[in-house]
Amino acid sequence: MRLSPVILTIVIASLAYATPPEMAFSRLLPAAPALAAAMWPVLPTVLLGTVCLFLMIGLSLVFPDLGTWWTAAGIIAVTVAAAYGSHLRLQRERTLFQVRLVADAAQQVVMSPMPRRFRNVEIESLYLAAAAEARIGGDFYEAADTPYGLRLLIGDVRGKGLPAVGAAAAIVNAFREAAYSETDMVDVARRLDASSTRYNAAFPPEGPMERFATALLVEIPHEGRRIHLLNCGHPPPLLLNRGTLRVLEPAVPSPLLSLAELIGDHYNVETYDFAPGDLLLLYTDGIAETRAHDGEFFPLATWMSRQAPAQPRELLAALHRDLLRYSRGRLDDDIAALAVRLREHEATEPR
Repeated sequence: MRLSPVILTIVIASLAYATPPEMAFSRLLPAAPALAAAMWPVLPTVLLGTVCLFLMIGLSLVFPDLGTWWTAAGIIAVTVAAAYGSHLRLQRERTLFQVRLVADAAQQVVMSPMPRRFRNVEIESLYLAAAAEARIGGDFYEAADTPYGLRLLIGDVRGKGLPAVGAAAAIVNAFREAAYSETDMVDVARRLDASSTRYNAAFPPEGPMERFATALLVEIPHEGRRIHLLNCGHPPPLLLNRGTLRVLEPAVPSPLLSLAELIGDHYNVETYDFAPGDLLLLYTDGIAETRAHDGEFFPLATWMSRQAPAQPRELLAALHRDLLRYSRGRLDDDIAALAVRLREHEATEPR
């Protein structure tokens, strides 16, 4: 691709030399510097235009009736315009690079790099923003190794763009504090709701729709073999145990974040067995709502039930690959996922 302007120049010059003058292939020479502007810096673009100009002059010596001056004037005009276009393109690329650096820094604030192991728990994360240029969206996750066990958070703010990122940051920052200071997950959820409500009051959403967030809190005690879940309107996690899949639907749903004042702050914590070797998948709705070209949703539960026992990293790598294949590379929503596994040889008996 980078050499295509040179190849185009050679092809046009060869055709102009090998064909009768009436066919006037030489008039296509201005296309070469125009193409170069899309992929080359300014100086190489100008040099290619100069080469095309000299080629035109050389062809005029062989074929005197080519209309050299008109074509030469076209080459000069197109080269000048192409050089200016190349300059503007490079400026935009530098600006986009700076924006991506800022987006990466913002993502590090919202979602700091997660260790792949907390004591006897292995964990892997996946994040894909629908706005690929921004590389950050409204989905979020976090993990904290607290005195009460490993606590995990995953959630999704309604909407996209900077407002969703700000709301996600407020929730994650509240979790980082509350996860260590609150003994009960219900109190952690209340802290998250209060932080989300304060953010929405300070930065009201645009339009009539309220800004809210779904969230899932998970606590894995240090002795292992069980997990506690508090689900605030989030898609239910999937638990794979020796080939058997369980969808951990909450018996009593808890209110979404920012809606507790409207529908009450009655939170419910449920406990499930979590044996060594089990795989727990936490995810946002962008995964379950990934569509194929015919509009069908990605069959996440079916996909998960077919997975062989694997490391969390291998599971998410396969999920990422199959999501892109299913959607043909078009993901219309932010995607976040956490895969969690209790190590077999380090698990201890429950107290």
